[in-house]
Amino acid sequence: MQFGQLKRRDFITLLGGAAAWPFAAMAQEAGRTYRLGFVSAAPRDEAWYAAFFEELRGLGFVEDQNLTVIPGGFGIRNELLSELAASLVRAAPDAIIAAGPIATRAAQAATKTIPILAASDDMVADGLVPSMRRPGGNTTGVSMLAPELDGKRQDLIIEGGTWHSPYRDARRSKRRHAPTLAGAEGCSTPAMNKASVWGAEAINVLATPLFFFNRQTVMGRTAALRLPAMYQWPEMAEEGGFAGYGPRITQWFRQLARLLAQVLRGAKPGELPVEQPTRFELVLNLQVAKAIGHEIPAGLVLRADKVIE
Repeated sequence: MQFGQLKRRDFITLLGGAAAWPFAAMAQEAGRTYRLGFVSAAPRDEAWYAAFFEELRGLGFVEDQNLTVIPGGFGIRNELLSELAASLVRAAPDAIIAAGPIATRAAQAATKTIPILAASDDMVADGLVPSMRRPGGNTTGVSMLAPELDGKRQDLIIEGGTWHSPYRDARRSKRRHAPTLAGAEGCSTPAMNKASVWGAEAINVLATPLFFFNRQTVMGRTAALRLPAMYQWPEMAEEGGFAGYGPRITQWFRQLARLLAQVLRGAKPGELPVEQPTRFELVLNLQVAKAIGHEIPAGLVLRADKVIE
């Protein structure tokens, strides 16, 4: 699905590119090795980090050649991210990659000068930058504006809610709805059990690192309850979720890598607009639908970018 298909208030596509910078300012320094730090709760072997480094290689920044990654920045518990960020600053990297709002706040508290490239659901709402167009300070990055996408996912899961299921008759007297999972309680089995007891016929899982890092638990429980669920990343449908809508997380981090390349070549992060993804995909998993006894409406299947048979 192209971004233009989204029913939402108008977005401004913010493009920070090489065209905005003089060629001389964008040149890499010959013979220089760039040092990169990470503040991340996720391990390095995740697919999006593989995509991130692949994109950097294509832009001329190659690990173990002219790029060095400071060790110890991946797979860190949230309560230790501030300590990690402080140690990274002492190592004096050329830039810091911060994944998520907690990691970004930790990095911002540790330095006001080292460039920070952040990936967050909504960088303005999270208080990470004052403006998408001109973030100021030492931080820029990529932002999804998650609340708008959460609303679109709600529309999609309701549209796909004309379920044909042996369980539907038992719920016919109850109002069909697609509650959202939000907050720490939402990730718990009792919260999902309550949604089923209340007569929910589908669940919209909000965009948050909490649900993403616990996605296997959430997907397993919704499957056990035979509840279709909509997730924030297309990849989550490919991993066993019922459906996913949004930008691919791998493309999100490729976009972050392109911003980083501009900063390493001399651009000031505070003058680079925070970027948004421009392509969104709807992935439907018919294997999961069959397993939980639901038939997805043909019209929604035809609109999907990818259908897992």
